[in-house]
Amino acid sequence: AYVVEARLDRGKGPLATAIVKAGTLSCGLHVVVGAQWGRIRVIRDMFGKVTEKAGPATPIEIEGLRGLPMAGDDIIVVDSEKRARILSEGRKRKLEENRLQRISDDMIATDDTSEEVSEIVEMPVIVKADVQGTVQAVTDALKSLNSPQVFVNIIHGGVGPISQSDLDLAEACGACIVGFNVKDLPGSVGVAASRANIKICMHRVIYHLLEEIGAFIVEKAPGTPETQVAGEAQVLNIFEIKGRSKAKEEDVKIAGCKVTDGRFTKSATMRLLRSGETVFEGSCMSLKREKQDVETVGKGNECGLVIRDCSDFRIGDVIQCIEQVKRKPKFISSPSGAVRIEC
Repeated sequence: AYVVEARLDRGKGPLATAIVKAGTLSCGLHVVVGAQWGRIRVIRDMFGKVTEKAGPATPIEIEGLRGLPMAGDDIIVVDSEKRARILSEGRKRKLEENRLQRISDDMIATDDTSEEVSEIVEMPVIVKADVQGTVQAVTDALKSLNSPQVFVNIIHGGVGPISQSDLDLAEACGACIVGFNVKDLPGSVGVAASRANIKICMHRVIYHLLEEIGAFIVEKAPGTPETQVAGEAQVLNIFEIKGRSKAKEEDVKIAGCKVTDGRFTKSATMRLLRSGETVFEGSCMSLKREKQDVETVGKGNECGLVIRDCSDFRIGDVIQCIEQVKRKPKFISSPSGAVRIEC
């Protein structure tokens, strides 16, 4: 038999909807289901009627498992509880090894595609949903938002409402919690989450969930360093201040400019252009407006500026104010409903 769906019932515990492929499943048998094990306590048919056994091609619901299996897991009958425990523990260890290996592989793949990014931020996430199949679907959807700047690490997935134990794990790992199709937060859990500053995203529509998590990823992303033209000015006049010979000071050339676009900031780098070609690039030594030292000059205003070690100004030259900024990634959605993070 194999599992079609699994869910957690408050009164009955883990329940698995399954289809018998061959042979017969009977109450009282010890089984291993994926990494879980149990002893079949109750079998119900598709109408909810309790039955003692089920034959091939029969859809049933099984009660008595110790944990929640995954959709698609095979149900294997074993001869004893001891054998079931041993198989279950071995499979759990293997799953954990595979999970850690996938995380390592994902991190390496992200490193290989992010030569320009000096920092990758990990975003731990706990996923809770109404049934196991939904947990897996939400997990896969969140992993699709991985980017060269932010690695979405699903540290735990489970069925049922968000509990205090989920908050404890989130607080220990710095994780946010995603609740999909689960009951509203109990008041005590909500208060505890607020006090611990734990982000919780509750949704019933997958696109709305991805939108919120996508915005959170963009917020956490370190950004890609890039050069940006913050302002542009045209040289209208050139002034020269003679250095004092006794102090052996050099002559200083001042470019009298008018800011034609954006703004100029004294702390930024200045780029001198002539006929579209870069002639010089250097830091700003002085920025004045109406003979007063200023930190910024906006569009439409005239100013005088001095570029360190630059004396080759000509009327008609263009000066650009260059700033180093970090470009944040974008959350992109297509008409088909597909989403991604674009860096």
